[in-house]
Amino acid sequence: MKHWLILGALLLAACSFSPSEDNKNAVKPALDSSKILIVYLSRTNNTRAVAGMIQQTVGGDLVALELQSPYPANYQAIVQQVVDENEKGYLPPLRTRIANMEQYEVVFVGFPTWGMQLPPPIKSFLKQYDLSGKTLVPFNTNAGYGVGSSFETVKAMVPKSTVLKGFSTRGGIERDGVLFVMEGNKEKQVQTQVKAWLSEINLLTKK
Repeated sequence: MKHWLILGALLLAACSFSPSEDNKNAVKPALDSSKILIVYLSRTNNTRAVAGMIQQTVGGDLVALELQSPYPANYQAIVQQVVDENEKGYLPPLRTRIANMEQYEVVFVGFPTWGMQLPPPIKSFLKQYDLSGKTLVPFNTNAGYGVGSSFETVKAMVPKSTVLKGFSTRGGIERDGVLFVMEGNKEKQVQTQVKAWLSEINLLTKK
């Protein structure tokens, strides 16, 4: 009888110290967060929200790209200006400066789709810094028409970098007056999608 009591106590102790299901399924960043940079361009704050979700999951430094001469507030005016910049290959100067780019190994680059192309300020960023040997990870919000050629352009502009599979989700539709949408159920849905994507591209690991 004594042996059975001892065995029961041991089994109870083993169960008490076994990891919970939540702990077994938890994930942690696969990289040192000090080596992660998250750069984003956002007009209606949807891309900014996705950038924040990425930072909450993997850590890293969050940087908003700002121009020396900001785009006009009027939607039609910015559309025409971006069309002109794309036609001329003009790269708008950035006010944002990143002094310690060499410390980062993984650079997330976030942007909306403008005219089915990569926004000119993102081209400015990719052109301005030496990203050779780094891992680049594009992410995108759009009005429902997809990424266009933007992911392909990112890859073409950084031939000496490793470009991982990008993430894209539907954001606002500024043309129709639908601006910030990353709240409520939409926010929760995108948070789940972001974590699944980060796991898929091996930037999260099991604990």
